[in-house]
Amino acid sequence: MPADEILISETEIQNRLPELAAEINEALPDGPIHVVIILKGAIIFGVDLARALMRNATLGFLAASSYGAGTKSKGRVQIDTEHLGEIEGRNVLLIDDILDTGHTFAKTIDILGDKRPASLRTCVLMDKPARRETEIQADHVGFTIENHFVVGYGLDCDEAYRTLPDIRIYAPE
Repeated sequence: MPADEILISETEIQNRLPELAAEINEALPDGPIHVVIILKGAIIFGVDLARALMRNATLGFLAASSYGAGTKSKGRVQIDTEHLGEIEGRNVLLIDDILDTGHTFAKTIDILGDKRPASLRTCVLMDKPARRETEIQADHVGFTIENHFVVGYGLDCDEAYRTLPDIRIYAPE
């Protein structure tokens, strides 16, 4: 299998979730929040993190893609906001799987900002700064990784490997 090498174990992920939740709760104002999860890659992490926050939270979703099929970003970001939910005047937490080139993340933040949230914080499971092409950072980061194409815990390659409980390096033969 081209995804045998574990980069971040299931145990490491599960141990990091309550730490991230504590950081986010400290930074966000008290009260209810609206959690926006970028689909599909962040769905598992986003739901796990939303539960770990132990706050009154509603969920919204954005479908974003810049990859299509394969392991290289196409540079063209497509975003569907149909299931975003109400943003205006609310405290919003944006959750994504990986901050890579930054194009998708930057465009998503712009879209949410245009909807006038009361506050907007961002969290990514993984940050891959070696690939950054835009000047953008997440407020909260689970793990910083080297320049690997990774799968598992929601992340895929051509829709495969999403259900792995850990993060693995994808190295096609």
